[in-house]
Amino acid sequence: MQAMTQSPMRVQVEPRYLADQSSPEEHVYTFAYTVTVTNTGKVPTQLIARHWIISDASGHSQEVKGLGVIGQQPLLAPGQSFRYTSGCRLKAPSGTMHGSYFMVTELGERLDVPIPMFVLEIDAGDAPAPPRVLH
Repeated sequence: MQAMTQSPMRVQVEPRYLADQSSPEEHVYTFAYTVTVTNTGKVPTQLIARHWIISDASGHSQEVKGLGVIGQQPLLAPGQSFRYTSGCRLKAPSGTMHGSYFMVTELGERLDVPIPMFVLEIDAGDAPAPPRVLH
């Protein structure tokens, strides 16, 4: 059995809650996430497809697969990064996402690049204020 080599790609994710696009009373919580994919290898590599597993605190889970990201299949030269922002909706105020990118190097090597799990949650400052009762 061949040992896994270190992935020549680095994936960083910055999630944030979008209060203005959410509707907690209808159990709709919208999050954006900005992903930066960096080619730390020595060979140009193209991102071909994505696979996400999105779970929320209510137990709802969904799997998302598709070609490219935001309609693109970027080719990253060594040292080059590609940054994009996308989003998702949860049925609870917190959840997680993780997955992988399917990539192919210029040499034809196929890579399954893991996307580490990250947490989607409302910041305390983003939570709606509790209703006030006036007497």
